[in-house]
Amino acid sequence: MVDEKKIQEAARLLLEGIGEDINREGLKETPERIARMYTEIFSGMEEDPAQHLRKTFHVDSSEMVLEKDIVFYSTCEHHLMPFYGKAHVAYIPDGKVVGISKLARTVEVFAKRLQLQEQLTSQVADAIMEHLEPKGVMIMIEAEHMCMTMRGVKKPGTKTVTLATRGLFQDNQELQNRFFQLLNVSLRSNG
Repeated sequence: MVDEKKIQEAARLLLEGIGEDINREGLKETPERIARMYTEIFSGMEEDPAQHLRKTFHVDSSEMVLEKDIVFYSTCEHHLMPFYGKAHVAYIPDGKVVGISKLARTVEVFAKRLQLQEQLTSQVADAIMEHLEPKGVMIMIEAEHMCMTMRGVKKPGTKTVTLATRGLFQDNQELQNRFFQLLNVSLRSNG
């Protein structure tokens, strides 16, 4: 549970720590704003991804379902700085599918936690495997990390790509290639 009072105290200490006057006009309400913001951006801490993957629909098809370009924002647990990008989620149904918005909501649940991109990718794949019980899942996430672009090495525009495969996707190069082909069609049509 997010403790807004503790966040406000921490924000005041941080502002004092960098040499700011916490009583100046522009900062008077900053601790409260930060507490409200953290409640919003870390709302996935309290949320169970299963709630989005429970409602399913019967299908006879076992063709790949791909939802691509799911924009997300997350926070790196190493520096508490944002990373953001796009997730591409594919699965092979085994008799049931989920509403397409539910895949994006699943990504969002995990993104709204302190994260590592590698962990985020695996968590989404594992949740879909556990709750939808598909024949296979493949997730690719591309993200830019502010802890790398505005500090440290300072390389804006650099993207980190992570991949998770489960079930049929793990050893099936043909399925993996199909996933990448479908992404390339999207990339060409968008850019």
